[in-house]
Amino acid sequence: HVDNYVTIYSAVTDKPFSKEEMIRMSERVYNFQRIFNLRRGYGQRAHDAQPYRAAGPVTNEEYESRAERYDNQLKDLLGIDPEGKTTTEKNAIMREYREDQYEKLLDAVYLRRGWTNNGVPKISHLEDLGMDLPELIEVIKPHQE
Repeated sequence: HVDNYVTIYSAVTDKPFSKEEMIRMSERVYNFQRIFNLRRGYGQRAHDAQPYRAAGPVTNEEYESRAERYDNQLKDLLGIDPEGKTTTEKNAIMREYREDQYEKLLDAVYLRRGWTNNGVPKISHLEDLGMDLPELIEVIKPHQE
């Protein structure tokens, strides 16, 4: 996948270019976009929230239409016996579990990207990327942990 972009970039610019350089350039762009969004009042953890729909059944009717599937998930993933619980209770347990899993995913992504727990690029990471320009640092500095 990335190799195709490297080939095209090298052909268009007539400059040798590696996959690692392409990935590094992409990382710089992604961090710049994040800072730009932060400057506009976005670009933090609250703005990375998953859609309500993605966290599980939206209604009790939806849960009941696939009750066997969701009940099995309660048993297999959480070790919870769904017997005796109302659909509302089971739905709430499933949603809480999925929302918690999403928060853990955000933690892992932010750590890997070199961002704070709130999803803001760390100054040290911008330094590593050669992006420690005063204009960028000014935007992220108030959001460092």
